[in-house]
Amino acid sequence: MRRTLASAVIAAGLILASGPIWAQSHHSDAFIPGGPNETRIPQEVRHQLVMLPYYTIFDDLGFRVEGSTVTLEGQVTNPVLKSDAENVVKKVEGVTNVVNNIEVLPLSPMDNQIRRAEMRAIYGNPQIGDRYGFQALPPIHILVKNGHVTLEGIVANQFDKNFIGVRANTVPNVFSVTNNLEVENSSGKKS
Repeated sequence: MRRTLASAVIAAGLILASGPIWAQSHHSDAFIPGGPNETRIPQEVRHQLVMLPYYTIFDDLGFRVEGSTVTLEGQVTNPVLKSDAENVVKKVEGVTNVVNNIEVLPLSPMDNQIRRAEMRAIYGNPQIGDRYGFQALPPIHILVKNGHVTLEGIVANQFDKNFIGVRANTVPNVFSVTNNLEVENSSGKKS
């Protein structure tokens, strides 16, 4: 069930200075910047998560803050990332409890091959790679589980979302592609 846009903004505090609203229905993505109204705990949790050394475009870390409890969400390829995320969030001042719901994706040589091929198909295209790829943590995340691909993140427009989805579907040995990319439009709302 999706939250209303207003409740997502209130719950996550994700209004950017430039006006757009970026919020996931189930959690705040660590790699999407918070807004000026975001409280100290979510800011520090987000900072600690994006600073983790093994956090890549093949992982999706997110969180929810309810009082002094932080619930970690998402999927990761490296089991160490799950425990490291919990450990750094526990050290955030004001956090008294951490619930770690991060899923560790199964180890699979075929999934690793698909991840690399998806990265080349998406970020290797100059039309996408030049705009989204030159960041410390690019906003398009590629999750692969048992041959099924899920795209997570934020893109600038519907064309980019569709184009990236088409590129992702060109990779061989993929059973399905779920395009969960959010679109930010000129009115600042997601589509």
